[in-house]
Amino acid sequence: MKKLTHTDAKGKANMVDVTSKPDQIRQATAEGFIHMNTQALSLVRENNIKKGDVLTVAEIAGIQAGKKTSELIPLCHPLPLTKIAVETSVEETGIRVKAMTRCTGKTGVEMEALTAVSVALLTIYDMCKAVDKQMVIDQIKLVEKSKI
Repeated sequence: MKKLTHTDAKGKANMVDVTSKPDQIRQATAEGFIHMNTQALSLVRENNIKKGDVLTVAEIAGIQAGKKTSELIPLCHPLPLTKIAVETSVEETGIRVKAMTRCTGKTGVEMEALTAVSVALLTIYDMCKAVDKQMVIDQIKLVEKSKI
């Protein structure tokens, strides 16, 4: 089995030392989905949710969350992000959220992409919960990550 890098010799959690790793351009893409009823979906499409423009607010919330990942998830390195893009798209049964994160650094940016997607989905939930109390968030996953 591959050794976990976030534990020391005694199995205690610690932050990985990336000092000796070279800076590289790193990118990650994540996505997730929120299922909602037709009424809520229709109101989102028409921009008639009482709390405001759901899609734009969710995209901005995702960007903000991606930038704060190291403050939210223990042992994540703070990264000098150079790009976060969050996109929402209305589909037949709900809304898909995709996030892309990029930096030049010593460690990957997948947690930032996953955090951006998660918070964008939670924002949609919060803004639409008065109309649909049965929404389900799922399919949050890393789509790809790369380094150059």
